[in-house]
Amino acid sequence: MTTYLPSDNPRVPEARHPFRHCIDVQTRFTDIDLIGHVNNNVYLSFMDLAKIDYFTTVLQRKLTPRDLCMVVAHIDCDYFEPAYFDNHLQVWTTIIHHGERSITLQQRIVDADTMQTKCIGTTVMVGFDPVTTRSAPIDTELIARLTDYEKRPI
Repeated sequence: MTTYLPSDNPRVPEARHPFRHCIDVQTRFTDIDLIGHVNNNVYLSFMDLAKIDYFTTVLQRKLTPRDLCMVVAHIDCDYFEPAYFDNHLQVWTTIIHHGERSITLQQRIVDADTMQTKCIGTTVMVGFDPVTTRSAPIDTELIARLTDYEKRPI
């Protein structure tokens, strides 16, 4: 399934790229704050789960730490409306940019029943050489697989 995740909330920016990857996430009792909202930090955990599933899907195998050789260099999240315990939440993931040494993912957490965007997260991941502990180019095979999966130049 491919979607641009439209929203009737005027504060939610239009997606520039389609989203091909989606996972359902389960909200736990401990994810809820005192007001009854999903806690802001939990969104980042949901996005981490989706990142692993995204790369597992793209590479078509179980991942090991050496498969990606990337680290998170920057992450931000814009919140548009609260999520609650009974919402059926999904995380949609796509690549919005890549350079020689980095890739940028966009993830949107939406209510699957209403398709309302709860938040948009952007993560910059930098290639990393565990031997030298320095930045490194992103593996060209990974870029080729990402391009094939996304069905567009990235």
